[in-house]
Amino acid sequence: MKAMVCEAFGGPEVLTLREVPDPPPPGPGEVQVRIRARGVQYRDVLMLAGKYQFRPEPPFIPGSEAAGEVVAVGAGVSRFEVGKKVVSRSQLGALAELVNAKEKDCDPMPSGLGLEQASVFRNTYMTAYHALVQRGRLAAGERVLIHGAAGGIGIPAIQLAKLHGAEVIAAATGEAKRAVCLEEGADHAIEYRGGFRDRVMELTGGYGVDIVYDPVNGPTFEESLRCLAWGGRILILGFLGGPPAAARSNYLLIKSIEAIGVIVGGAYDARPELGVAANRALFNFASQGRLKPRIWRSFPLAGAAEAVQALIDRKVIGKAVLVG
Repeated sequence: MKAMVCEAFGGPEVLTLREVPDPPPPGPGEVQVRIRARGVQYRDVLMLAGKYQFRPEPPFIPGSEAAGEVVAVGAGVSRFEVGKKVVSRSQLGALAELVNAKEKDCDPMPSGLGLEQASVFRNTYMTAYHALVQRGRLAAGERVLIHGAAGGIGIPAIQLAKLHGAEVIAAATGEAKRAVCLEEGADHAIEYRGGFRDRVMELTGGYGVDIVYDPVNGPTFEESLRCLAWGGRILILGFLGGPPAAARSNYLLIKSIEAIGVIVGGAYDARPELGVAANRALFNFASQGRLKPRIWRSFPLAGAAEAVQALIDRKVIGKAVLVG
């Protein structure tokens, strides 16, 4: 089969299209999926650089989210048969034509999504759902500030916050990205460079927001705290803006602010029932056509390095997908 192989730690240039052996027949509880589309994520950038918490040694095939059809099933598999269209998740291997995935990490493709949309649905929407609903306790009528709002986990956050009755302030860089945020349902879209607190307070009548959804952190963190209403929550999803910020604990105390860490994999390993609940809710919404990933651009599998570079350069609005 063809696969994009990471041959050394580095940037996108370390990815090379290779002919590699097909994976072995699926083991007990596994299915083998012929992949037709797969997403590119920021975790791929970190993994290529050797900076992700899971650090495979090169050579390896990166990629974790995909969609395609089942071509073989292992012993004990009961939910899928050959020919079934599925969304799959795996630790590695999605940037290839075939992958073995655990049955529990696969779902039937939602009827409301196309192939490319389905390939990038599960990971991003589960991240946003876990953050806003399960960790952030989002309630109807609350106000939410979403950083990185035009990105891969930003647009799902906009859609989910609106589905749950929130007022959404989307923070993004550039008019094109802010226009997309409004198209996706945000009530307001603001620039965050050069300061954003004054604009947030103006839009909320001096109240502030109840939740900050923050995959950026770094230099925006302290200003985000100053945007929160009394008893607000800041959801820490990552550090795209630079080194992790140090929280001023006196400020947290004075306004009864909660700083909440969000990491989906660890949470669902520790409490599998949370993952089951999130999965059920999200796939139900998708089948109803109420959640739809935004595809920025499709690349061939051989164009993986270009797609990863676009992600690094912050060009991607929504998701980039590799097809074929």
